Amino acid sequence: MIKEDTLRKVLYIDLSKKKFWIEDRLELFSQFIGGTGVAIKLLHENCPDNIDPFSPENPIIFAIGPLNGLFPIASKTVAMFKSPHTGNLGESHAGGRSAIAIRMAGYGAIVIKGKSERPCYLAIHGDKIYFRDATTLWGLDEGVSSGSLIRKQETGAGLRTIMRIGPAGEKMITYACVTLETYRHFGRLGLGAVFGSKNLKAVVISGKRDLKVTDFKTYKEIYGELLSQLAQSDKMKKYHELGTPANIMPLSFSKGIPIKNLLTNELIGIENISGESFAEKHLGRRVACSHCPVACIHLAALRKPYEDEPYFYRTVYLSYDYELIYALGTMLGITSSEGVLKLIETVEDMGLDAISTGVTLAWLTEAFEKGIIKEKMTEGLIPQWGNVESYIELIKKIIYGESELFKDIGKGIEYVSSKYGGKDFALTYGKNEMPGYHTGYGAHIGYLFGTRHSHLDGAGYAIDKEAMIKSFNEKEIAEKLINEELWRQIISSLVICFFGREIYTPEMVLKCLKLAGYELDEDRLNEIGKEIYVNKYRFKIRCGFDLDNLQLPKRIFEINSGTGILDQEFAQKIINKLKEKIKSLL
Repeated sequence: MIKEDTLRKVLYIDLSKKKFWIEDRLELFSQFIGGTGVAIKLLHENCPDNIDPFSPENPIIFAIGPLNGLFPIASKTVAMFKSPHTGNLGESHAGGRSAIAIRMAGYGAIVIKGKSERPCYLAIHGDKIYFRDATTLWGLDEGVSSGSLIRKQETGAGLRTIMRIGPAGEKMITYACVTLETYRHFGRLGLGAVFGSKNLKAVVISGKRDLKVTDFKTYKEIYGELLSQLAQSDKMKKYHELGTPANIMPLSFSKGIPIKNLLTNELIGIENISGESFAEKHLGRRVACSHCPVACIHLAALRKPYEDEPYFYRTVYLSYDYELIYALGTMLGITSSEGVLKLIETVEDMGLDAISTGVTLAWLTEAFEKGIIKEKMTEGLIPQWGNVESYIELIKKIIYGESELFKDIGKGIEYVSSKYGGKDFALTYGKNEMPGYHTGYGAHIGYLFGTRHSHLDGAGYAIDKEAMIKSFNEKEIAEKLINEELWRQIISSLVICFFGREIYTPEMVLKCLKLAGYELDEDRLNEIGKEIYVNKYRFKIRCGFDLDNLQLPKRIFEINSGTGILDQEFAQKIINKLKEKIKSLL
């Protein structure tokens, strides 16, 4: 067992009153493990009914789990909040050094409420908490990293993480992200905008502690087994070699990658933005989150010329993965790897979620082609498939544009298509923009009913891959989706990177939890997963989410998917089965 570091402390911070306090919440971690399980309970406790997501009372919650700091690839932090983008559950996971830093600081969770009178950032160095003035960091020009400026000022001992927002968060764009350690993000659903609404520029966390184990022999054996599997298993090989961009060509071949707002499933030159092409032309180095042997983060080296000095370049390192290449590449008809990297850099500078940004620009391009959006509304810019420079300027206009249209685009496709038209080709699920898998029923219905409306909720694309070999009826698809999401509540409560989900089997999870002081069996583990899932859905329903008012985008039925043309009637049968199952759990 862990000798003296049972997760139990929750740090509460009130930005309005510049106060903080610590509570012992051992019962919370005992019942719900950590991570997602604890975060959703804290969200229920601290988020009043019917509040605006930009209210000072909307809490920001960070939570980690009992395996963080102890076992490899347990490297994630869970963030929860009421989403300004969807109006209900906001949940995002990020790696980097965040989880280990929070644990080394001595906390299992952090709850931030209130609103600072002026821009500030939080510095959490163990049990010392500081409210720093961030006026000079607010409104920095694009490309100037507030993180590097904060890093020079904060000298807390031990392992450190810096979470920060960019211009999009300051302007409260509803799909603004929070950047960690330059290359990781709390991406989807608008946590960056919630930071901005609180005048919170950044959070710095550091700590220096020891995690001591009493049964070191057993710990060493389990750790060695996990490390061996993660480092040597074929299941992890692709993440290290090409990373998730390895999916580009297989999904293109099977018609499973969305292209040009799903207007087509062919993109001439797509091989130029494949994982292989990025690796050959741009890969500069690989990096890993803390305590991870896989190193799935692939960094491209983009050479940028100085305007006033010929033949002299600076090198910018940019993290790229499948979702970014999809959203800022195939979705916009771009087949230049350098063009994709330029768009990634712009999105990073602005502090936007890449998926929502790319899918929103794709909707805008089609709406422009159809005459729904006029040139005078776009301040003279013409959205055009494949036009990198135009898209770069459009991304900046989402932040800095003065027209009514750009202010509306900053609220996402659901909002803008409801106001201007174009709902028939608006690719949203529960108000969240489409992830990068047009693989079949599993993917699309998984987005619709997943608690985050994410491809990571139920991994429906994996079900679609199975369906290429064996056909499933509506009941089987519904059960596969919900069973996968129930188990992922445990994985995200520990908090383990989903890439390691096949290594951390239920048997392995129970072994690890026993060392961390949890006496559980598989049945109890599954019950906890259900309780967490139900708590999430209850929060969504509290926020007005209606299971009976969900619709799939019309466009997905008009073009071949990875498993062929989708049948609307069959999709509805799956939807009915899922609704029935979810209501029975509630």
